[in-house]
Amino acid sequence: MAALLLDRQIDAQVEAGLADLAGLHEEDFRGLFAPLRDAASELPQAADVRAGFLPYVAVVSDSLIASELRVPGMRLPGSAKEGILDRNHGNDGLAPYRAREDVAVPAADAYLLVAVERGDKFRDVAPRDALPVIAGRDRTPLTIAEGLSIMATHPEFLVKNHCFMLAGSTRGDKRVPALWISAGAPKLGWCFQGVPHSWLGVASARERRGALLDPAPRATPA
Repeated sequence: MAALLLDRQIDAQVEAGLADLAGLHEEDFRGLFAPLRDAASELPQAADVRAGFLPYVAVVSDSLIASELRVPGMRLPGSAKEGILDRNHGNDGLAPYRAREDVAVPAADAYLLVAVERGDKFRDVAPRDALPVIAGRDRTPLTIAEGLSIMATHPEFLVKNHCFMLAGSTRGDKRVPALWISAGAPKLGWCFQGVPHSWLGVASARERRGALLDPAPRATPA
């Protein structure tokens, strides 16, 4: 019962068709998350979506499913409109994006993203300026795969005027991918790193926990 949130997230990902996209039987897809259950059970289980906080998110890595395949499956709550990939990503789509050098993503098909914040406080702040503040809080910006996993498990996290950038992914230029709402559908677009937007925050998390990756030990106060 303690890992109820994890179970709900796995159910949501199956319902979103991720097992099919991964080419796995549902039972095998669910099995990917089994090694994460103990870690999930030790974490808080209550989300506060209104405040833009999730205690953790079960992430499906782009090593298992290419992010571009997942975009059409995004939905807003109560809507059947498909997710949109901004054509301004170019002919190569999302393929050029990689995790930033300072973003350590577990080498696993599934892992936990812990203590997720939508980053509303960084609305009207350019991601270039927000990233040092996030790092100074010992937090890490989110990748595209992590943003898509949020949309599969908690689509209500994306709210008009409370959308968010995924500054943990980069293609080596000035573009920062972001999720927002366009024509009543979720959209994966991008913004320039030096440009602030009043309706876009910069999402972050405290840490990532993979099945074979223990969280870094925390210093014990003297």
